[in-house]
Amino acid sequence: MVDIYDRIKEGERGAWVSIFAYIILSALKLTIGYLFLSSALRADGLNNLTDIVASIAVLIGLRISRKPPDADHAYGHFRAETVAALIASVIMAFIGIEVLLGAARTLSAGSQEAPHVWAAGVALFSAIAMYGVYRYNRDLANRTGSQALMAAAKDNLSDALVSLGAAVGILGSQLQMPWLDVVTAFVVGLIICKTAWEILRDSLHRLTDGFDEKELAIIRQTIARIDRVETVRELKARVSGSQTVLDVVVEVPRELTIVEGHDIADLIEAEMKEKHGIHFVSVHVEPKIEPEIKPEKSIKKDLESPP
Repeated sequence: MVDIYDRIKEGERGAWVSIFAYIILSALKLTIGYLFLSSALRADGLNNLTDIVASIAVLIGLRISRKPPDADHAYGHFRAETVAALIASVIMAFIGIEVLLGAARTLSAGSQEAPHVWAAGVALFSAIAMYGVYRYNRDLANRTGSQALMAAAKDNLSDALVSLGAAVGILGSQLQMPWLDVVTAFVVGLIICKTAWEILRDSLHRLTDGFDEKELAIIRQTIARIDRVETVRELKARVSGSQTVLDVVVEVPRELTIVEGHDIADLIEAEMKEKHGIHFVSVHVEPKIEPEIKPEKSIKKDLESPP
């Protein structure tokens, strides 16, 4: 159990890296965007402001999830990660809609002045920096098993692509097409809303105890291959934060002792931890149900009395 909380604590480093990167880049983009009249760069800067909030939410969620079980949280606080991601997705959606409305107002006003080429350089630098943050958080999420941090890493990657798109839009506006910068800002708004929806959908799926059927089938195969497991009668799983909670009912040969059945349960728990990274496993062992043998129907012969 200790190693789980240690990995969650290690994952907090990724949230801090994202926060510092977003603070620096959002300040740079908003300043340059307003000075050099780039709607795309301003939209990208606003996007990074939402990412600061999202990263703080992830950090708070990781902090709360490290709290041990208490009187009214017998299963721990792991779902705090998911709740934090849910809140962050709603904030991102509001900012995305605001960016879309702002781009639409600017485009309808017409006579958009082309931004300075320096704005493209800032956007390109931001894209490279955010890709580096993505690589760092992705590797850290894989090492710690933090799904919240992996979601943050995907957000980092989308931000890198958004900045790259902003750079393309700004450079295109230099070719006597200033409206291209505004259109790029509109695309940035769409990407923000899309990312917010994906995080919201995933968070709601986990909070309602949804679980990937394909992953559940792989887990079932692992259990079925364990020696002396006759049948996996029941298998249920749910996600609590970055942890998977598993309930298993297996059938074993009837002649096994209680101790032998307990050993099989321990083996299942060990296999789940080693091969699937699942630490919370509840195993119920039952004797194999023998098929019911129905007695053959007796054939009654009517004996006729002799004449």
